Amino acid sequence: MKSRLLLICATSAVMACSPEFESVDESRADIIVDGSSTVYPIMVQAARLYATANPETQVAVNFSGTTGGFRRFCDGEIQISAASREINAEEVAICVGNNVPYQRFDLGTDAIALVTHPRNEWLSSLTLDELEQMWAVASEGQVNNWQSVNASWPDAPLNLYGRGQDSGTYDYFTTQVTGEVRRSRMDYVASEDEEFLAAEIAADPNAFGFFGLGAYHRHWDTLRLVALDAGNGPAYPSLQSALDGSYQPLTRPLFLYVRSDALGVEGTEPTPATQFLGHLFSNIGSWMHFTGYLPLPEQTYQANVQRLSE
Repeated sequence: MKSRLLLICATSAVMACSPEFESVDESRADIIVDGSSTVYPIMVQAARLYATANPETQVAVNFSGTTGGFRRFCDGEIQISAASREINAEEVAICVGNNVPYQRFDLGTDAIALVTHPRNEWLSSLTLDELEQMWAVASEGQVNNWQSVNASWPDAPLNLYGRGQDSGTYDYFTTQVTGEVRRSRMDYVASEDEEFLAAEIAADPNAFGFFGLGAYHRHWDTLRLVALDAGNGPAYPSLQSALDGSYQPLTRPLFLYVRSDALGVEGTEPTPATQFLGHLFSNIGSWMHFTGYLPLPEQTYQANVQRLSE
């Protein structure tokens, strides 16, 4: 029977499954990838390209947020965890306790986009202090108006949207903006689904939100990008500003964590995960920028391929 690449797609998938792909239960997959919804489009594209040359391999790709992915990964449920932050000490301890050794591979670079409704033409940039005032724990129930953040801004409701608490994007954003990981006001519309957030912001004239730059690139025609002034003048998130360091502190790395047992041992036949990842790292430099993220230097991907061979 002809085999297929099988993708498990979320209800509001970041990339729609094309007709030749069939959603199945993960129990039928050779490789399961879960985790960051920021990294999700990259892994979907990697799986699609791999299917062309390897139709016999079944790969399931899903997103439950970086934290949700690590939870499944350290429980031994999945072979590959896509992450928009590094694994933390608590998660490391769970992996050790469950005897789940792993390896980390650098995947790419992302910038967190700050976005508003397309008709919001008065907000071209904001400072890091203003961003902190919007999202601080103490602002919950208190800072609900644009004018309460900056007197020159309109007297209008401030409606906030952002990634959920299982998201590595949320972890990174709060660390850089409020100064403490996973600490922010909670009276905002939260979701792990960037497509949902993009649609909600595009429908709300008083909206302000954050998510990965790739999500903005997919919806540039229905959202408005806001520049961040962290002390050196306003800068927009872009592949170039992520590369030259001018969009700080909201530029961050992306990773793949892979269970060691899924990679096999030297001297044996390559495992499905080893072959899939080898194909990904051998080709990603030529197409990753189309997903809205910044590829790493080719030497990094070559080093990843070398590690896989060992």
